[in-house]
Amino acid sequence: MSITSTTVVAAGAVLFRFVDGKSRVLLIHRDHHGDVSLPKGKVDPGESTPQAAVREIREETGYRVSLGAPLGHVEYVMPGGRDKIVHYWAAEVTDEAFTAAGDFTPNSEVGAIEWVSIDKARTKLTYERDAEVLDRFADRVATKRARTFALVALRHAKTTSPGDWDGSDATRPLLPAGRKQAKSIAPGIAAWAPQRIVSSTAARCLATLEPLSALTRVGVKQTDSISQDAFERGTDDVAGVVAKRLKKRASAVLCSHGPVLPELIRQIALGTKGGDRLDLRRASSLSTGEYTVLHVSVDDASLVAVETHGPVA
Repeated sequence: MSITSTTVVAAGAVLFRFVDGKSRVLLIHRDHHGDVSLPKGKVDPGESTPQAAVREIREETGYRVSLGAPLGHVEYVMPGGRDKIVHYWAAEVTDEAFTAAGDFTPNSEVGAIEWVSIDKARTKLTYERDAEVLDRFADRVATKRARTFALVALRHAKTTSPGDWDGSDATRPLLPAGRKQAKSIAPGIAAWAPQRIVSSTAARCLATLEPLSALTRVGVKQTDSISQDAFERGTDDVAGVVAKRLKKRASAVLCSHGPVLPELIRQIALGTKGGDRLDLRRASSLSTGEYTVLHVSVDDASLVAVETHGPVA
C-alpha cells in the first residue's frame, strides 16, 4: 500500500506483562465498534508514529508505557473506502505502571480491558490482522526476545555550513531549521524512555539534544569519544562507549555525526548476537535529524529489530 494524502496512519502496541513467569497480553473491548482488538489510534498532525503509539495507549488503557521493539504494520481498507496502515510495537506494562494506573475507567474509546494469555487472545480478537500481529509477538516470547532495550543512534540536526562559519567546526550552531528538527524528534525518541543520553562534545549535537533532555528530564553526558574531531584524528573510543551501553542493558541515546555513525552502529551490531549478519547500510546512512533505533534483547543480547525515523514533516 502506498501512502497518499487520504491514507489513515495509526499506531499501537501489543501490551504485555509477565505474571509468575507467564506472559499476558492486553485486549480492549470497544463498545461503539462491537469488537475486541489491540490498543491503537490515529496519528495526529505533527506526531511521529512512536509518539502517537504511546499517547494512544495512555488514552485508551490508562497505562504509561515505553515502547519495545517494532512488530511491523498491517494494512487494510476502512468501511468508507479509505486505506489505513497501523504500525505496532511491543510494550511492557511494568509492575510500577500497572499499579500506578489503578482500576480501569471506561472511556469514549474503550468500554473494558482484559489481560489474557496469548492463546486465549487469539480466540477473542475480532480481526485476523490483529491476530497476525499477536503471532509476531508470540514468536518473540517463544525465543525469549520480548523484553528489549533500545540504543538510539542520532545524527545532529541541520547545522550552519562550514563555509558560513568563522569559528571551529565543533562550535558550529544549529540553523533555525535544525532547531525545529530537534524539537520535532524529541517526543518520538522519548517513546523509548531513554535512561541515558550521551553526546559528542560538538555544539550541534548538544543543541540537538536540548529538547529531548528537557522532555525526559535526563541530563546529557558529553564525551569526545564519539565526536567527529576525535574520529578524524583517530583518538575516538566509539567501541568503548558502545560496549558500556550494551553492558548496562538500558535504553540510551547516542548523538554523533555523519562520518561517525556507521562505525557506532557497526559496533552495536558486533556487540550483539546476530547483529553482524544484518545489512545496516540504511540504518547507518542518516540525514541530519534522523535516528536509528536498535532493539537488543535483555535476555540474550541478540539484535531483535532495527528501525529508522526522522523529523515529522
